[in-house]
Amino acid sequence: MTTYKTRAEVPLHEKWDLTDLYSEQSKWDEDYLEIEKIANDLKGFDGEIHDGQSLYHYLKQREELSFLFNKLYAYAMLYVDEDTRETTAQSLLDRAKQLSVKVSSATSFFMPYLLSLDEDTLKGYISTEERLAYFEEDLFDSFRYKQHVLSKEQEGVLSQLGEALSVPSQTFGMLNNADIKFGEVTGKNGEAVELTRGMYAKLIEDEDREKRKEAYKAYYQPYVQLKNSIASTLSAAIKNNVTLARIRQYPSSLEKALFGDQVPKEVYENLILTTKKNIAPLHLYTQIRKEKLKLDELHQYDLSVPLVGGVKQVISYDEAFDIMCKALAPLGKEYIEILHEFKNGRYIDVRETPGKRSGAYNLGVYGVHPFILLNHQDDLDSLFTLVHECGHGVHSKLSSQHQPQITARYSIFVAEVASTVNEVLLINYLLNNEQDSQVRKHLLNHFIDQFKGTFFTQVMFAEFEQKIHEMAENGQPLNVDVFNQTYETLFREYNGDEIVFDDEVKYGWSRIPHFYRPFYVYKYATGFASAIHLATKILEGDQKTLDAYLKFLKSGSSDYPLELLKKTGVNLTTPTPIENALSRFSELVEEFSKL
Repeated sequence: MTTYKTRAEVPLHEKWDLTDLYSEQSKWDEDYLEIEKIANDLKGFDGEIHDGQSLYHYLKQREELSFLFNKLYAYAMLYVDEDTRETTAQSLLDRAKQLSVKVSSATSFFMPYLLSLDEDTLKGYISTEERLAYFEEDLFDSFRYKQHVLSKEQEGVLSQLGEALSVPSQTFGMLNNADIKFGEVTGKNGEAVELTRGMYAKLIEDEDREKRKEAYKAYYQPYVQLKNSIASTLSAAIKNNVTLARIRQYPSSLEKALFGDQVPKEVYENLILTTKKNIAPLHLYTQIRKEKLKLDELHQYDLSVPLVGGVKQVISYDEAFDIMCKALAPLGKEYIEILHEFKNGRYIDVRETPGKRSGAYNLGVYGVHPFILLNHQDDLDSLFTLVHECGHGVHSKLSSQHQPQITARYSIFVAEVASTVNEVLLINYLLNNEQDSQVRKHLLNHFIDQFKGTFFTQVMFAEFEQKIHEMAENGQPLNVDVFNQTYETLFREYNGDEIVFDDEVKYGWSRIPHFYRPFYVYKYATGFASAIHLATKILEGDQKTLDAYLKFLKSGSSDYPLELLKKTGVNLTTPTPIENALSRFSELVEEFSKL
């Protein structure tokens, strides 16, 4: 395992090259001043757009500003993430954030102005100014919101309430990230140490059951202690969603959340219904887990420990990169060439160093290229992370290359498709090329657990959100007991009766930050199911699906997400893609049980 004490020690080819954004800081400063100038110019359009020509000039300048601002902000953010302790980088990011407020304020007049026009007037502007054709789809997409937008005065009042409405989410964030102190666990030498989130993630997978149990109890302790406070923040967040949906005249808070992506609520309901109809293989897996761990009683703290021990593969970064290229070969030559460009062009920041931001991500910068942050640990998980983030990276690169700026960014709804297709191709390649039965078992176990976390758990969360929002819409009270009962019932339905329920299980809802971003988690599950469907077809050698998939990667947001997926053969308005994914899960569990 390669560990570096400073960033300077990391070989050059394993660090990203931010000079692709700005060769020197003075150029960043020049763009800063330019953005300020354009923002001031845009402010001058308030009350002055009366024809197609002035509308075009406003939109054109706004797009130019957006291009410069994204580049400027990306540089500051990436620079901070290299070493979060670096004060020069922090001050750049602070300046970029201040600039963002100026930009928002300069352009805030536009949406109410646009929606105050009637459709014929807008069509008239477009017919007299042909350069507006480029913005036409975008303008009419904003127009969809017309029936849900209030008068200028009411919108003004709502925007002033914005900060107050975000309080429940911020309060939970402060409790969860700043105030919560976990209980104590036994350290290496028998001393008591305070549990951290990072330690918990490792301990809950520990082979020693007593360590798992101790960590589990310590982890849930503060959530149980703060149950009433957290219940009141969650209840307030839900009531805010419900109230806003009513004020804006949406049929329900669910439909308000789905409106932007033009997803009918049947897609959401169908996901839950189809999953629950096909839940038996997950119950079987829980049973296998109990038998494999030789337990009389299976508890929640037994659900994350790997079932195959003793497999510790060391996979260096270069080796991981080679494996990735072989595994993704079915996607064709162009795809693999792009991956080599990522490595040779230094788009990837590979190593963990002191102060570097944890985790991994891909950031596409239009007109430049994607940047990928990793904290590579030379193990199997790191190989999966590399393949996952490169999936996002290639999606960003191809969309930027083949789409104009206005449609280059893809929606969150389809974001996980490209990364998960890559993971399915990787697991398939590894299983086909592995003779060692222990390693094969380990790989299957890894993928089944990932499937469970990215698909089943998210569907359970999605159903929990739906149920508690419906209660609020029907005027039922929301409190600890209601949340506990709803969550525990669902946990039992999804995970089966093999589990002995500790008191902590029912408090699972209290630690999920995603619930403060309503109806978001279902996208993980639909993205995952779509990817399983596509990867299976690609591995069967279906050329039509492969061509359609590569076209999808080049499509950005040139159409609504459901339509983009339909063109690849995935129709989420039917149960088929969900059923296909679940039958794949069933096969994995079956194969694992035989091994």
